[in-house]
Amino acid sequence: MNGTTEIRWHGRGGQGAVTSSELVSYAAINEGKYALSFPSFGPERRGAPVLAFNRIGEEHIRIRAEVTEPDIVVVLDPRLFRVVNVASGLKPGGIVIVNTKKSAQQLRDEFGFDSTLGAVNATRIAWDILKVPITNTAMLGALVKGREVVKLDSLIEPVKDRFGRIGDINVEALKKAYEETVISEGT
Repeated sequence: MNGTTEIRWHGRGGQGAVTSSELVSYAAINEGKYALSFPSFGPERRGAPVLAFNRIGEEHIRIRAEVTEPDIVVVLDPRLFRVVNVASGLKPGGIVIVNTKKSAQQLRDEFGFDSTLGAVNATRIAWDILKVPITNTAMLGALVKGREVVKLDSLIEPVKDRFGRIGDINVEALKKAYEETVISEGT
């Protein structure tokens, strides 16, 4: 879609991929953009693979189907590489943003990625700051570092609203991941 950024989130049930997708849409709408967020899952259990999607643009968005050719792919659980082809349909010039202990070069060598990669150890950030391995707010910071689909500051209010009394530490995780995300241009 011309002028619309399409994002596909890969996670597991309970990791917050759907919540992250919603928060990006709220931030985009607060910036005066049009945005859609929606999940794709059936009767999966906690821990099963889950997809969520965003479309963000300057004009009204009419397509409400799953994102099959994303500009951006965000992977909350790198173990999903062994289950699904997360980069399937990635548009030329797209980026894959991964929660990983590995470097972008290690990911390229192991999985054959030639796209731009964003790598961050969101699990470590979540454990350090949130004291739980839920990486969704950290991955929001990584997303914005990889592609500024919304401004980092635009995510603060939606994150605080969504997480209430633990909103501040989630904002801290968001900002820490933004700082630590390493972007490696594709070949």
